[in-house]
Amino acid sequence: MAFDNSGLQILANYCVAAAESMAHTLVRTAHSTFVKETEDFSCALLTPEGLAFASPKTLGATWYIGLDYGPVLGMIEDYRPGDVAMTNDAYSGNVATHSPDMVMWKPVFWHGKLVCFVGGHIHNTDVGGAVPASLSRTLTEIHQEGIRIPPTKIVREGVLDEALLTLIKTNVRAPEQNIGDLHAQLAMLANGEKRVHEMIAHFGVEDFQQGMVALLDYAAQQAERILESVPDGDYFFAEYADEDSVNGKPMRVAMTLKIRGGRAILDYTGSDPQLLSSLNMPTGGMTRHALALVGYHYVLYTLNPDILLNAGLDRVVECVLPEGSVMNAVYPAAVGMRSLTCKLTHVLTFGAFSQAVPDRLPACAACGLAILNVKTTNTAGRPVIASIGPVGGGAGGMPFGDGEEGSGANVAFLRNTPVEINEAEVPIRITRYCLVPDSGGAGKYRGGSGLMMEFQVFAPDTTVTARNRDRTHFASWGVLGGQAGSNAIFVKNPDSASPEMLGNSDVIRCQAGDVIRLTGAGGGGYGSPLDRDPQQVLADVRRGYVSSQRAEQDYGVVIRHGELDSTATEKKRDELANKVAPVEHFDFGPWRTRFEQSWTPERYLALTDILTSVPVIWRFHIKHRLFDALTAAEDQGQATPGGALIYQLFDGLREEYREFLQG
Repeated sequence: MAFDNSGLQILANYCVAAAESMAHTLVRTAHSTFVKETEDFSCALLTPEGLAFASPKTLGATWYIGLDYGPVLGMIEDYRPGDVAMTNDAYSGNVATHSPDMVMWKPVFWHGKLVCFVGGHIHNTDVGGAVPASLSRTLTEIHQEGIRIPPTKIVREGVLDEALLTLIKTNVRAPEQNIGDLHAQLAMLANGEKRVHEMIAHFGVEDFQQGMVALLDYAAQQAERILESVPDGDYFFAEYADEDSVNGKPMRVAMTLKIRGGRAILDYTGSDPQLLSSLNMPTGGMTRHALALVGYHYVLYTLNPDILLNAGLDRVVECVLPEGSVMNAVYPAAVGMRSLTCKLTHVLTFGAFSQAVPDRLPACAACGLAILNVKTTNTAGRPVIASIGPVGGGAGGMPFGDGEEGSGANVAFLRNTPVEINEAEVPIRITRYCLVPDSGGAGKYRGGSGLMMEFQVFAPDTTVTARNRDRTHFASWGVLGGQAGSNAIFVKNPDSASPEMLGNSDVIRCQAGDVIRLTGAGGGGYGSPLDRDPQQVLADVRRGYVSSQRAEQDYGVVIRHGELDSTATEKKRDELANKVAPVEHFDFGPWRTRFEQSWTPERYLALTDILTSVPVIWRFHIKHRLFDALTAAEDQGQATPGGALIYQLFDGLREEYREFLQG
């Protein structure tokens, strides 16, 4: 039958309900906090070619809407009823995107004929490797990031491969937890298969098969209509992580968004070379890889919350992902912290689209969500490893309202773990868990506040990992007069005589009694703070979101003894209005403003040109040498404007390495 829009929406609702049922099964049967509380997982119904035509709307990680299982489906020789295949290898088909993500898929047959697949992933708390929780920016190659399983069958015609389970258990730090989560995944897939059979029985197999295609077609039409509402043009934007490695240089991702009549190209040329750290993205250069398109999906959903969330959204977009760049790293680059880089591409995409439709998109979200894990020992001497985060920041101010407090905004549906659960499952005491005053960027619509978590450990030789630590330097930008949000802070023993500032460290060794405090960044503000209703500012002060001092300093709102002083406010606002500089589209905060005075767009163009000309293995090294050379030239007063200086500095390096860099 040919589906009309109403019939198609009915089928879509059935399919989403099936995917959500899979997700509920996973949450209720998983063993790890990271799955059952944080909900770092995905579920999907997949076409025989491996394209997701339905996924949950209210559960799990929404980063994987367009994940293409096609490459890994073809790596299994044949499929039979009762089979389940799996992989966690980022370089086998580019579906698993780092080692902790265990991806599974199951063929669904009807009367002996393959109809579709059901699939999904979970993030394992630990899969072995060099550090607890398997992830750190200190790691430099994929082999350090835990066990890697190429695409293989974990279940053959209903029979579980016990030898493979033994291999997994032998290589991880919390085997019971991992195997418990694995069985939860198998239950999730069995539930998905059951729900598909129910839909086939209801709609008929031919209509169900036609419906899969129709759902993808309809999503593509929706995406095209949204992009048609965006003015044609080229919109360039860049975004930064604080460091590209341990004690490294800033990492840059860049994009030129090209909108042409309902089509989009996301050209990531200008992004940094692949790194000697684990922030690399393993996209395989796939022009529609899910990791490169998460921000695009968020933009589409922001502009039309009624869209179908499936792979059809990606038909009208293509990505340019230069090989050997941080957006398309080549083996054996480490990729465990690709989530930090992926989150940067979200706000990178927001910034590009903000230039095209500023009245429809928010300011920058805090972005640097830290996933906290603790490896410790309980009173019985038994090892414990568990996630106790995440600890995030605020959402960006919107064109019509304030950013959400502490939500992060672009972190899918990842949820915080309740304090009671953390303290029940992990031998720690959480001493503070709250929003951070004055962290949201000031604006007509304020940026959301960051979160703070502080906890004390009780066992010696406890290890705390905090992956995705960022925003210690670069802030979340404000828009159209809105101010940048506050920075993140990470400190050990903060109230002691000798607090230790941890910066962006992500593996912290602790002893009994040590206290860890992590403060998330604030979101950027939208619009001029002087346009904010003074009563809203007063309400913010009373709620503890904004101090009375910052109310006066940023908003020109004077509060005396807990009440608004209207006369003093009018005078203060007039005073501030006379000092306001011309409004630019973005307020990046002081750190990025200073950085881009040295590393201008012209110099980055030269850097990109130079790095493209040398072998991949040299690019990270050459980048660092050029950064150091520019700093030295500036310190000596010898830095000339423009990109020509970078070429001159490279000529010196070329002479130094003339035996290795020819031409």
